[in-house]
Amino acid sequence: MLLIIDDDIAIQTSLSLLFRKEGFPVRLADGPFETFEVLDQETPEAILLDMNFSVDTSGDDGLRLLRRIRERLPNVPVILITGWGSIDLAVEGMKAGAKDFITKPWQNDHLVQSVRTALNLAQAAPASPNRRKLDQQFQFENIVGEDPNLLDILTTIGRVAPTDAPVLITGESGTGKELIAEAIHQNSRRKRQAFVKVNLGGISSTLFESELFGHVRGAFTDAKTDRVGRFELANKGSIFLDEIGDLDPASQVKLLRVLQDRTFEPLGSSKSRTVDVRVICATNRNLEEMVSKGQFREDLFYRINLITVRLPALRERPGDIPLLVNYFVSNLKTIYNRPDLRVSATAQKWLKNLPLPGNIRQLKNVVERTVLLSPNDELQTDDFERNLPQMTSTPHLAPHSLPDVGTMTLEEMEYQMIQRAMAFHQNRVAKVARALGITRFALYRRLEKFGIPYAED
Repeated sequence: MLLIIDDDIAIQTSLSLLFRKEGFPVRLADGPFETFEVLDQETPEAILLDMNFSVDTSGDDGLRLLRRIRERLPNVPVILITGWGSIDLAVEGMKAGAKDFITKPWQNDHLVQSVRTALNLAQAAPASPNRRKLDQQFQFENIVGEDPNLLDILTTIGRVAPTDAPVLITGESGTGKELIAEAIHQNSRRKRQAFVKVNLGGISSTLFESELFGHVRGAFTDAKTDRVGRFELANKGSIFLDEIGDLDPASQVKLLRVLQDRTFEPLGSSKSRTVDVRVICATNRNLEEMVSKGQFREDLFYRINLITVRLPALRERPGDIPLLVNYFVSNLKTIYNRPDLRVSATAQKWLKNLPLPGNIRQLKNVVERTVLLSPNDELQTDDFERNLPQMTSTPHLAPHSLPDVGTMTLEEMEYQMIQRAMAFHQNRVAKVARALGITRFALYRRLEKFGIPYAED
């Protein structure tokens, strides 16, 4: 049974007709007294609560009612309905335990899907996940490992993927966030539609709207033709917003509006377009800390993290390192036509104890570089050791040279370039940002990411 709480007859009628048509049994309540009358008779599977459930009450009354409901029924999902101007109130509701919030005027499909998602997520999780059983149920062939923490993550993904719940994937660089996002898409009802990847850290604030929402011809000087944005390309499918913690405040507002209303306007157009898309976000930053510092919008944070998946660093799952090594070697046999290629047991044990701050990405780099440089079919510890100093040390760069392929990652090059620019400009952030061709906000993010000390200009 779905309990709808609102004293507006028009809203009650509209919502009850919508959900009864979708096969939901519905009960109605005008306010707190009627709500608890219903709860004394029957426990609902989900509750739809208008935060301003009566014209004579404030949103604070809706918040108090939510807290009373949560105290009595902590496992029943509550979805809030609020006006755009009451987003702050909805965020308070999410903190109090609501599962989602929908803004007025709502889209019927979005509202129904939100209720279905909440119901699916409220189901009890299966105990003791087993990798073989998970592989029989879901498509996880590109995700390697049997660590219990990883299996718990895969179990969560299996439950969440069929819904349209927004997912936030967190973890250090190189832990496989994009692979997890792809797995969510491949196990969803949208798997035959587009999966669009967007690296938000690589899009400047001036190009944000054009990249994500598109533009029409003549929108700006270089707009010679219409351009389709990433959200429109992902329509009916999934969009993966990587490095969402790198968004500047103005872009955060623009993103929140499309996630909230499921509508957008291409740059230079006044016509709104509707989009039906599943949103998956990722970051290696601590968004909760950024929210507390005012660097990331709290309402956007609650909009994107209905489900949060934290990926463990490779040092937290060392037992998976031999499995990953064998997986990489199996692929490299075909790529380099070396069918007898293998890694000795001694070398695998040595790799388990190797510091790998770059996680899976760095491990893959270590294995592939050793395969390229060693003539041996069975790779021993000394094969890896001979090449390791070149990969882990920071090579000296001549003024106009680039490092050899495989000796540095892009992240290491970025770190070194920022360090050199900070030294050259005596830690003056504004000058460093101009020299690197990025905004001060983007530079601050990178300084914090790499732990490079700086002083405010």
